[in-house]
Amino acid sequence: MRVVSEAELAAAFGRLPDRPRVVAGGNHAAPTWILKVLDATVERYRLYMLNAPHGIPDRDGVDYETSFVGAGMRGHPRLSYLPSRLSLVPALLRDRLAPDVVLLHTTVPRGGTLSLGVEVNILPAAIEAARARGALVVAQANRQMPVTYGDAVLPLDAVDLVVEVDEPLPVPAAADHDPVSAAIGARVAALVPERATLQLGIGGIPDATLLALTDRRGLRIWSEMFSDGVLALEKAGALDPDAPVTASFCFGSDELYDWVDGNPRVRMLRTEQTNDPGRIARNPRLVSVNSALEVDLFAQANASRIGTRVYSGFGGQTDFIVGALHSEGGQAIVALRSWHPKADVSTVVPLLSGPVTSFQHSAIVTEQGCAAVWGLDSVAQAQQLVDHAAHPDARDGLREAGRRMGLPLR
Repeated sequence: MRVVSEAELAAAFGRLPDRPRVVAGGNHAAPTWILKVLDATVERYRLYMLNAPHGIPDRDGVDYETSFVGAGMRGHPRLSYLPSRLSLVPALLRDRLAPDVVLLHTTVPRGGTLSLGVEVNILPAAIEAARARGALVVAQANRQMPVTYGDAVLPLDAVDLVVEVDEPLPVPAAADHDPVSAAIGARVAALVPERATLQLGIGGIPDATLLALTDRRGLRIWSEMFSDGVLALEKAGALDPDAPVTASFCFGSDELYDWVDGNPRVRMLRTEQTNDPGRIARNPRLVSVNSALEVDLFAQANASRIGTRVYSGFGGQTDFIVGALHSEGGQAIVALRSWHPKADVSTVVPLLSGPVTSFQHSAIVTEQGCAAVWGLDSVAQAQQLVDHAAHPDARDGLREAGRRMGLPLR
């Protein structure tokens, strides 16, 4: 590892091959400072990021690649979407998308190591893929990045060049108190037993679900990511004090970052560990809560595309739904609003308008109620969805459409 100046870093980027593939940390820990140096130096390159945020370089000559589309790439004409379960992205980087340079956002060196902090995810695999072919690994070492443990810890020789920065991490905007999300969260929480293991994402419904679980005890976290809702459970005494909080990345308030910094109870693992369905299944009573754009009368969920246009991608949903269903006492729940407020349409539809992201769930939950679908035949599943999940304004149309599809709905 060598600490370099901006000029020295630009010189190193100038020696990259023509149109290099750049793999960079995404989500909410993008290495924006070194990305700007690279963009000013390299005329043409391919940028692979998961859940890329707004503000990434965007000009002719920069082509985007991803397996999970974030706000910074969504709808972009130069985007190549590579479908993949998140647990398989490391294999994709090793076998098909070998990086020419990997860009990290880390802590400053401490005790002979670096930490990937709040964003581990696919980065250990990207570093290994780069090392296997002699490619460059560069870190933006931030004095304000929290130290986390597990697979976040890197030996200094895993990184070639380091530029030190001192800048705050992004934090989410203050959440609105949304009564619809609160109603859905309360219905989901009613399905969660004591001593359950939880997987949830970020947003109004996951936050509302966690807020409704503060009276539980012995809860555990095995998730792709977590946010401030987990900290609220910790403060309420709802978490099992002897179990680590296991995830692959986190995003939240400054208070959350202070809590994870140097906290031995927080274990950040690489994606192929957190999202391995077999390892997920070994957690008893694992309750997986995911969202969708729409669900249909066959209890299939589309969380990936709006029509033919990719919205996000598989993400970890497919990994966790399979893992949860194989967990002893586990449940795979899809939670969403019954009516899309912007499109002004029902989210429960006769047949999906886009590809199937996931299927064979335990329950579909909306603010209208809970449709229990596991173990029922196709007609009973559809009846549950119409009666308990669909918006009242959509139910008659769904019944008629269901009958035309051979589902004799009441």
